[in-house]
Amino acid sequence: MTRYVISQTVLLSVVWLLFSGMWTYPVILSLGVASVIVTVWLVGRMGLLARDTEVLHMIPAALRYWPWLMGQIVRANLQVAGRILAGPDAIDPRIAQTKTLQRTHVGRAIMANSITLTPGTVTLRVTEDHIEYYALTPDLVDDLEAGEMNRRALRFEEGLS
Repeated sequence: MTRYVISQTVLLSVVWLLFSGMWTYPVILSLGVASVIVTVWLVGRMGLLARDTEVLHMIPAALRYWPWLMGQIVRANLQVAGRILAGPDAIDPRIAQTKTLQRTHVGRAIMANSITLTPGTVTLRVTEDHIEYYALTPDLVDDLEAGEMNRRALRFEEGLS
């Protein structure tokens, strides 16, 4: 438990410092420290401090997954922009489902968030074995049905254990 408290405190502190950029203001820095302490305390009180919440072991798997996901985001951006510039007839929105390969809540969350981060798609509902999503074009449905994101999210999940 102590290891999880320390890793969460360090991680949240680093993230807060990087995102806030408030290195020289003592009052704001002390409020940042207080917010990290309260957050870790609340997570501990909720009983959520465990290996699933320790993100330091996720770094190697994330470094393999995130570059690929960033490429998919750029590719989908270009695809959606092209459809928008082509006019309203080029957009054919639909709701679809994909079967999930992931076995854990964390794995399904990674997959669902990856779908939502990709432009033109939004996750609507996650169940034990399917993810329902909105897609702006049939091409985006085809990409998800091809299963590459699902397989990579599964490898990311497996890299977490």
